Amino acid sequence: MIITKRWLEDFIDISKIDINDICKKLNSIGLEVDSLEKVRIPSGVVVGYVESKEKHPDADKLSICQVNIGNEVSQIVCGAKNVAAGQYVPVATVGCVLRADFKIKKAKLRGVESLGMICSSTELGLPKLNDGILELDDSIGELVIGKELNEYRLINDDIIDIELTANRGDCLSIHGVARELSACYGINIYEQEKNLEYNDKGIGQLLEIECDSAINSSLIYKAGDFEELKVPLLYKLRVAILDLYKDCDIENILTYATHSTSVTLHAYAKSDCDTLNELSVLHIKKSENGFDEVHGKDRLSTISIKNEAINKEDNTYILEASYNNPEELSKNVFEKKIKTGEVYYKTSRGSEPNIESGMEYFTTLISKFGAKLYRGYEVFTEDKERLSIDVSIKKVSSIVGKTFTKVKIEKILSGLEFIVRDGGSGVLSVQVPQFRHDIKNIADITEEVVRIVGIDNIESTPLQIEEVNRVNEASEKIIKKNKIRAKAVEDGFFETLTYVFTSKETLEKYNLDIVDEKLDILNPIVNELNTYRTTIITNLIEACSNNFKQGFKKVAFFEIGTVFDSSRKESKKISFIFSGDSEHESFLNNGKPKLIDFFTFSKKIANSIGSFDLEPMNEITNSLVHPFQNANVIVNNETIGFISKLHPNVANDYDLPDTFIAEIDFDKIENSLVKAHEYSKFQASKRDLSLIVPKSISYSKIRNVINSIEDDTIQQFNLVDTYSDEKLGDEESLTIRFVLQSFEKTLEEDDITKTMSSILDKLNTVLGIGIR
Repeated sequence: MIITKRWLEDFIDISKIDINDICKKLNSIGLEVDSLEKVRIPSGVVVGYVESKEKHPDADKLSICQVNIGNEVSQIVCGAKNVAAGQYVPVATVGCVLRADFKIKKAKLRGVESLGMICSSTELGLPKLNDGILELDDSIGELVIGKELNEYRLINDDIIDIELTANRGDCLSIHGVARELSACYGINIYEQEKNLEYNDKGIGQLLEIECDSAINSSLIYKAGDFEELKVPLLYKLRVAILDLYKDCDIENILTYATHSTSVTLHAYAKSDCDTLNELSVLHIKKSENGFDEVHGKDRLSTISIKNEAINKEDNTYILEASYNNPEELSKNVFEKKIKTGEVYYKTSRGSEPNIESGMEYFTTLISKFGAKLYRGYEVFTEDKERLSIDVSIKKVSSIVGKTFTKVKIEKILSGLEFIVRDGGSGVLSVQVPQFRHDIKNIADITEEVVRIVGIDNIESTPLQIEEVNRVNEASEKIIKKNKIRAKAVEDGFFETLTYVFTSKETLEKYNLDIVDEKLDILNPIVNELNTYRTTIITNLIEACSNNFKQGFKKVAFFEIGTVFDSSRKESKKISFIFSGDSEHESFLNNGKPKLIDFFTFSKKIANSIGSFDLEPMNEITNSLVHPFQNANVIVNNETIGFISKLHPNVANDYDLPDTFIAEIDFDKIENSLVKAHEYSKFQASKRDLSLIVPKSISYSKIRNVINSIEDDTIQQFNLVDTYSDEKLGDEESLTIRFVLQSFEKTLEEDDITKTMSSILDKLNTVLGIGIR
């Protein structure tokens, strides 16, 4: 946000306050000063008057000018096309130093003596307005021939660039910053003059507006004849400081007024309007996607979002002041993903709701500069109730750690244009001004008090700590996350952090879910990250590939992060990848480590997230999963993720060796305390049971049957092998390993046989399966 000291002085008297003190004050109230530039025109540049101009006899592009500089008339040779007799111009006299390497000297140009230089704006250190010399006018002050330009305080200005947070849209104007300084310094803001010049016609003779009753915008319309409009130099220079100057007076004065007041202003040429019985007609209606639009012969603007270019060829314009609630506006633009224009920067952060004041300021300016207004106006506004907050003086003092009086708080808030009433019992009833969209509760009110008082003016007090129970769902998730991270690192995985964006083409190539196009990214950072990720696996695969290209033979990564489904609903996953050698080369493996395999990888996952069961995947929905080496991860009879070998085709695409992947629903990983149980001092025995099972029976059914057997000697059992061939047909062989142990004695062979028989009997009775 660009402001200047002289521009601020149009709204508040800070002429006697040093610019450095102003910058310090802005920083203290949260308006961080990013830069300060002091524009000073060099000594020796004076106001000159071009008395005559004639063509140079030996140069077509040069002119010989006789310029009155007060104490004499100097002959100056000038190459600017726009120089003319009767102009007031800046003249760098002989001896003037414009820059360190540029001193004005007597010279001869094509044989003609030249005593000085008529300057352009950039040669004086001012912003560029044209390709020729700068023509002065009395907007900078009374023009006195021979007077040095560095004595004209309006153009020798201090330019401040303020870094604003997105919630401070109320400070996106000169008036908004002046309002803040008014509260700080206790200086009243000027009441702006209202002096309008009218022609002899009413707006009803020119314009008719057809307005849809369903619109959300607040609007005011006036009209004016701009044939004699001429914007003075000072106003052009200030617009150029903003880097928004254009070769069109109406556009420049609209920009000036909008930057001054933060009221969103626009103009429509009469020739662009629709016509009805010799009247110009504007149609204000809802678009198909729910935004307010202005239509004439064509669509002329989407109010507060995008304005079409102004027709410069016309002299009669319809003037518009508008306002939309920034929160609703931003939400709708985000959901509908429509393209926005320059105007949206201010309106989405919060333009000035008092559009009447902005229109009055603008029409006063253009009246002063030659425009003639049509009498009357069209208004489409609704009175909106202010937010009211009850503010306890005791509560504010408690939050800040400093005791404030009711009078002090009331003075600060009133200075910021809050309406404050005494509610009794140490409570103030505060009505929030409509331009403060960021104020929602007493904490926000307290922040306003602290800003104006100054954090440096609040004495520090010892911190009183009271021990409270701060364990909640959020803290438990953080504890779980840190515990899993530590375990994964212990098992040889390195943690990664990748973008939540990925390549849509990659997701589609491997038949992975993609976010619905209506909800997808509108303007991606780069083409390679053009959609939200629906899995972390593809990011990990790319990371693995990059590491193998660097010569690594073993890569293991994990990441805990957010993924999105097709409707862009978020969920948290933990994903693992292990590629290449299962361990590093060492003496124990003779320098030839084995490649990672399915069960080794599964064990590492179990060590990281806790115990789980595995069962083959019945349905494979993407091309990353290996058709034969895959399994669902089961916890408490619920599928919470999968483990699989990476499909060979995908591994070939990325030049990877044997690679295994897993993705688990983070929120479904158990976070219960580990409970210690008594263990038996007697020896454990292991027995394998090989079963012939129809492929239609899942292992989970077998597991549930075994768990239902009431036998305390069955301490543990796991599926250790599966086998199928042509002879078995629709059946397969499953080998389950049992760990049997008693707390009372060492099990004898008869005891073991009895337990194994009971398992077989139960499986045969319930599922009709037996040993191989």
